[in-house]
Amino acid sequence: MARVGSTVNMNIMGPVYGWVKQGIKSDRTLGISLFIAAITCVFSLGCALVLAYLDKRAERMLERKKDENEEVVKFTDVKHFSFQLWMVFCVCVGYYVAVFPFIGLGKVFFEEKFGFSPSSASAVNSIVYILSAPCSPVLGFLVDRLGYNIFWVILAVLSTLSSHGLLAFTFLNPWVAMCIMGVSYSLLACALWPMVAFLVPQHQLATAYGFMQSIQNLGLAVISLLAGAILDSSGYFMLELFYCACICVALIAALLLYLVDLGRGSGLNLSAKMRDALSATEADTTDEVTDIQGIHPVHHRPMTAFGIRNRYYSRIGAQIPEHLFAHTSLHRSRAPSYDSIS
Repeated sequence: MARVGSTVNMNIMGPVYGWVKQGIKSDRTLGISLFIAAITCVFSLGCALVLAYLDKRAERMLERKKDENEEVVKFTDVKHFSFQLWMVFCVCVGYYVAVFPFIGLGKVFFEEKFGFSPSSASAVNSIVYILSAPCSPVLGFLVDRLGYNIFWVILAVLSTLSSHGLLAFTFLNPWVAMCIMGVSYSLLACALWPMVAFLVPQHQLATAYGFMQSIQNLGLAVISLLAGAILDSSGYFMLELFYCACICVALIAALLLYLVDLGRGSGLNLSAKMRDALSATEADTTDEVTDIQGIHPVHHRPMTAFGIRNRYYSRIGAQIPEHLFAHTSLHRSRAPSYDSIS
């Protein structure tokens, strides 16, 4: 959905500017056009506030309480990130800096090299985002069903490298290269971002994703400046070579990630079936350990008919009859290990 918004923005802002220019012939045309675009940001802010209110309301209604044993999130957790996670960050930066800045400068590139009209150049330039909308759910389902995340990441990086090579060294219709880039872009997002959840514990997940996003934005800011300088001094051919070099950095990081995963057995490149079987084995091992130690998980504790009846009363909101209170106390004193959960 985010890519749909980007596509709409790329194809709508030009006509909006032309419409404003026809109605208001002054130096305020650009400012008014940007103000119209800013209205969508205000709408997004309103949606975020409504979402925050609904979440707070649900927390109050459902009486959700914070777990006292929950791990505390600290920024210093960054220094405990594994080498594999840092390689994921490198793939993220090296790949996306060769896609987003290119799309930002691509319209003029297609006009100059391939002789496209402004409208045709905008269309081919936005095909990456257009394809990502239908491809992302399909490819995400494929990755979930098959697994092999690192393999898909390497395939996406190689495909994007080939698309930049086609744009740099050939005069083949750019629709081909941009369609390859669009599918590859969707595939990488579906395979790369979920790997973070395999590498960090639950309480560090938001920190890891936030740090990954921050590094990506920092890389985009720096590379955009470099790309503009290279374009002004050397032209689009050298700019394409620069993007190919960035993709090569992502490819090297992906290969290192594969080798390290192979050596450490992190499970990032396992098939979905093997991953499920491993999870089931770990669950069985945990159950065996708890049985040996004499600790019974709550969901494995047997319940008496009396306990089941009392839980049914609480589920439907009914009050337990008074004549059962004495029986409850007596029953719990005799069997505290089982009936205390009722």
